[in-house]
Amino acid sequence: MSTLATLFVAVLLINLVPAFAPPTWMAMSWVGFNLPDGNPFVFAVVAASAATIGRLVLAKFARSLVRGKLMREADRQNIEVVEAWLRTRKKLTVGAFCLYALSPFPSNYLFIAYGLTRLPLGSIGVAFFAGRTISYWAWAHLGRLVSSYVDPESQFEGGYLSSYFVVAQIALLGSVYAIMKLDWKMLLEQRKLKWRRTIKVRDAGERGHTAKH
Repeated sequence: MSTLATLFVAVLLINLVPAFAPPTWMAMSWVGFNLPDGNPFVFAVVAASAATIGRLVLAKFARSLVRGKLMREADRQNIEVVEAWLRTRKKLTVGAFCLYALSPFPSNYLFIAYGLTRLPLGSIGVAFFAGRTISYWAWAHLGRLVSSYVDPESQFEGGYLSSYFVVAQIALLGSVYAIMKLDWKMLLEQRKLKWRRTIKVRDAGERGHTAKH
């Protein structure tokens, strides 16, 4: 029981971190490798529960802090275009989250971006949990399988903070910024990519003052 509690807390903390946290699939592989007598499915359910809770909290944090306090009104209105588009495609959104959760790719930026909308989090949480349970079971089972062929005392070189990992995290977080700055109305209606320009309040005021004279 203490092992499951430790696993839950560790995975929860990993998934609360917005960037540069170690991938959870690495933790599941480690669990399967070092605890070959454990039940991979139980490990997967516990880890998927913790991961889902962590990501939903991260999404709510993005909604309350980034959207609620840091985003400009123009950026909020731009995100609302995406929000309206997704609202009419609930099944597609849920399916996409489930399929994405089957992959080993990081999901931090995905939940941050989704949190910028006002869409409900419950349905994507269920989809994410289902997908992660399957993928974590596979990683834990793979780790247990490897342990039967490899000496558990052996040391593996390398770490998760490789240059590839760092660059990938920066790029993925940059994509969240791009989501806010893309002109979604033009993209969805005219299928054209356009970068929204931010008009400074002072410049707008000067233009209005000039027009009056």
